[in-house]
Amino acid sequence: MKSYKEVEQYVKSKLSEKRFYHSKCVEEKCIELAKIYNVDEEKAKLVGISHDIAKEMPKEEKIKFAQENNIEIDEIEAKSQGLMHAKIGAKICEIEFGFTKDMTNAIASHTTGKPHMDTLAKILYISDAISKDREFKDVETFHEIAIKNLDEAVLQMLNKSIEICIEEEKSIQLDTIKARNEYYSK
Repeated sequence: MKSYKEVEQYVKSKLSEKRFYHSKCVEEKCIELAKIYNVDEEKAKLVGISHDIAKEMPKEEKIKFAQENNIEIDEIEAKSQGLMHAKIGAKICEIEFGFTKDMTNAIASHTTGKPHMDTLAKILYISDAISKDREFKDVETFHEIAIKNLDEAVLQMLNKSIEICIEEEKSIQLDTIKARNEYYSK
């Protein structure tokens, strides 16, 4: 696996200054939550900095990369630049950095969530939503929940994501619904 410095430099070369700053903020939050939930801090740091590696790739390039690497993109992901980057980013991190399966799984599900997420995936999912550069209403409340009960934070964030999709009249990715139902039934 590549060193943190190598990953950070690669990520910085692929992202705008604003997106790179967001990635640094997510990295910081991932480390904070990894300490609380006894997760490998180096893995948390690496997934935090690299989670949006494919976010600013042109759509055509994303589609081509997905096809060349046999990445299954569903109908909803194909329509949304914001969703497609997660699976593509996970594959880039596997190829370029040698990330482990748990790390690539975390990156692949960081935008939608998915059923049966491990703790690293939950940490990245929440960190992406509550990093210090986020300014949505109640972000501090989500932070307080996250440091006390990670599963509850995931459930609340899934609910919030679904609510936003409904308000904005957007499709809801099936993994989000399945994950929400799983966490709701716990």
